[in-house]
Amino acid sequence: MAHSLTSLAVFQSVIRKEITIRSLHVYGSVEVEREFLFERDSRYVEKKAEPLFRSQPEISKGSVFGTWRCIFVFRSNQSLPRFPALLCPSRNPKLEDIPNLANELKFISELKPKRPSKISDQEQCSRDRYSSFDHRKLPKLVFKEERVEEDCEVYQPKPRKIVLKQDLNCLPDSETESDETEDDRSESDAKTEMLKKKRTPSEHVAGLSLEDLSKYFGVPIVEASRNLNVGLTVLKKKCRQFGIPRWPHRKIKSLDSLIHDLQEEAEKQQEKNKAAALAVATRQKKLEIEKINIVKRPFMEIQVETKKFRQDNFKKRHRASRAKKNQESLVTSSST
Repeated sequence: MAHSLTSLAVFQSVIRKEITIRSLHVYGSVEVEREFLFERDSRYVEKKAEPLFRSQPEISKGSVFGTWRCIFVFRSNQSLPRFPALLCPSRNPKLEDIPNLANELKFISELKPKRPSKISDQEQCSRDRYSSFDHRKLPKLVFKEERVEEDCEVYQPKPRKIVLKQDLNCLPDSETESDETEDDRSESDAKTEMLKKKRTPSEHVAGLSLEDLSKYFGVPIVEASRNLNVGLTVLKKKCRQFGIPRWPHRKIKSLDSLIHDLQEEAEKQQEKNKAAALAVATRQKKLEIEKINIVKRPFMEIQVETKKFRQDNFKKRHRASRAKKNQESLVTSSST
């Protein structure tokens, strides 16, 4: 009766998934309902089935009737549906145990799909509406990508062939050009594979200690992540674990610049005033001790006294540079 099959609906139990299957076969005006038991460790078995779905209205895929859900619907006057893996004869060889269902599924799978008409009903309706308008009032639009011809077939232009390295002494379609383009593609693929970063193993990340991080506090966090061979986000998470809210590179760099300025000032005051040079040296030692403490405990902030001194030092340097510029401008104006 497979040749006279007009429709087939397969239902799966919602309570016992992949175990109980029901099918409704329609041969013209005759309806036959069957029930099957799908077992994982043994063969499939056909059981006696009482009619459940004969009086149901229009059945569609996904509709639920009590504890049954429709998973497959076939109608001879419609396009072929997609087979689920459970009902695919090529993927589920155990369907051969139940020939009443397997033969008809095989019959449906061997059917040739119907070719859709060149012009659908919706497209024809839109064309009829468009023809009712006065085309003289509308601007003419020309699309380069798609051109509709008289036989209603869509024409798509071929994409242009991209030539990476073309020898002007050879034809564009020569064999040498194809060889060169293939070599270029292989080289680019190799470069992209080399540029891909490998994920850092978790053991390496877990083994990082605060001492390992403190070695790179004096450089920016991006450079530190490269030296530690970890990602930037991984390094930030590791800093949060150790209680470091911000990478201390800026604080250490600021203290280094202050220490350098004090060292230069101490060398200048050494010849003029020894007492002033001694005061500068003591302040320099305090800043060095503060820098060591920040390296040991990077969550510490710079002291208020150091911040005030940094601000005064910045103003002093700004005044000196401004005075130097004024002096240079005076020299240039006097020379002219």
